[in-house]
Amino acid sequence: QVQLVASGGGLVHAGDSLRLSCAASGHAFSSYAVAWFRHAPGKAREFVASIAWDAGVSVYGDSVAGRFIVSRDNVKSTVSLEMNSLKPEDTAIYYCAAGASSPSRYSQEYPIWAQGTEVTVSS
Repeated sequence: QVQLVASGGGLVHAGDSLRLSCAASGHAFSSYAVAWFRHAPGKAREFVASIAWDAGVSVYGDSVAGRFIVSRDNVKSTVSLEMNSLKPEDTAIYYCAAGASSPSRYSQEYPIWAQGTEVTVSS
């Protein structure tokens, strides 16, 4: 059974960068696509990024494309989200999720979820 732990959130200023990490336990992790979602107060959960099991394909949400980069290291069983040029509207709780067979924007494709890590971007 794969378990995920998300970390790296914090308080930053607009324009700053921040790197989130999703650490997995369980040998099946390397066979799953992994995604990041975020949930801001008063808003619906939003797809951020997803990466294929072999990092061959990455998909990004429209609001973060060109600013965020998702990567993974299957040896270390980690997936990272490098967030650049952060904006106040990026403020949210960020979740990593795993279990999809290929990168997907749809949260229902991912049965395994980490607890959230909070990101706050001040203007």
